[in-house]
Amino acid sequence: MRVKIRFILLAVAATVTAGALAKLADRPNTSAGQSGATMSSAQSARDMLAADPGFPLTVSDVGPEETLARIFAEIEGNRLNNALQLTEALIRQHPNYRLANLIKGDLLLARAQPIRSFGALSDAPADKVADLRAEAIARLKAYREKPPADFVPRYLLQMQPDQRYAIVVDTQRSRLYLYENDRSHGGQPRFIADYYVTQGKLGAEKLAEGDKKTPVGVYHVTANLPRQKLADLYGSGAYPLNYPNEWDKRQGRSGSGIWLHGTPSDTFARPPRASDGCVVLTNQDLDVVAKNLQVGLTPVIISNSVEWLSLDDWARERSELNKTIDAWRADWESRDTDRYLKHYSKRFQSGEQNFSEFAAQKKQVNAGKEWIKVKVDNLSVFRNPGKEEVVVVTFDQDYRSNNLDNRMKKRQYWLREDGQWKIIYEGSA
Repeated sequence: MRVKIRFILLAVAATVTAGALAKLADRPNTSAGQSGATMSSAQSARDMLAADPGFPLTVSDVGPEETLARIFAEIEGNRLNNALQLTEALIRQHPNYRLANLIKGDLLLARAQPIRSFGALSDAPADKVADLRAEAIARLKAYREKPPADFVPRYLLQMQPDQRYAIVVDTQRSRLYLYENDRSHGGQPRFIADYYVTQGKLGAEKLAEGDKKTPVGVYHVTANLPRQKLADLYGSGAYPLNYPNEWDKRQGRSGSGIWLHGTPSDTFARPPRASDGCVVLTNQDLDVVAKNLQVGLTPVIISNSVEWLSLDDWARERSELNKTIDAWRADWESRDTDRYLKHYSKRFQSGEQNFSEFAAQKKQVNAGKEWIKVKVDNLSVFRNPGKEEVVVVTFDQDYRSNNLDNRMKKRQYWLREDGQWKIIYEGSA
């Protein structure tokens, strides 16, 4: 039977293809037999994608985006039986995936009557449907608009040798990117996979406790909280982050309890904006990412919109900062206190000590030194997302002089002022 459809599911697909898809109206539903091989699994979709230049050939190993993209392509081609088979395969894999169940309901309803809305079932709550539509758009946009393979996030300038992986979160895209520290290529970040994530109900750039926003900045995983110690809300585990960090505190930002965590047992995925500020992954994605997390080491950099650099530009930025850091170290060794202090911002603050107090202390200490040797090991350099140019520098410092030996893990925040990098904070890490 020829069924007339006005399938507003296509509005979702049209959103992610910049209006390239035409509206379907008064067109017959083409059977699976007429459209070619019947697809009953994600693998079938993968085979078809390989021959379709409209889709990327490199996709993440985890997540339903590939199948969702094929479902909407089948809807676009008015091959609703194929779309239904793919949707049912997705539901078999993830029975509690609400978006897939909603799509299935619309596809079944389209067999009997015209469909004029996404989530057309009469009892579908409008707010829940809007959430699922937002998830579909976020997933499909990220799937179709991947960053160039030869570009890397600007923030990952240098990982220390024992940092095996780094995480970069793009809140606008609802996406988490996992990068490996490729030591065989000089510590160049190497893309591993990307995952859909949920952020705060009111977006990003957290300022205060309870504002329902996700912070933007450079953070580190501080603990591993297993499922057994958590409420069901947090899913298969949780990894607290060190928000607020020293830069946040300097900016007057407050709050606590910002974690990477999973989803409740009855929920496959949450909408793009649904947490109280945490970054939330599906449980299956968290379980994969968790294998790569190192407590106290793994950086988690959260940005409103990730900046990407070519490898040449990335190498230049890294070289510039490494030379700046080494110049600071050499000037400290020189015992020329004025030259050393030129590396510090007049806005410098560490604990209760401001620049003037810090400068006076250094002059007094250096007056009693006959020689100084400073060694910097395990250096990491991460650029902070945001309007101000800030980098977070962490290293093992080995300080030796004629009357003192000291080893510590140090963290500095460098701020670009009038074209020059200056230290605005330093302390133990």
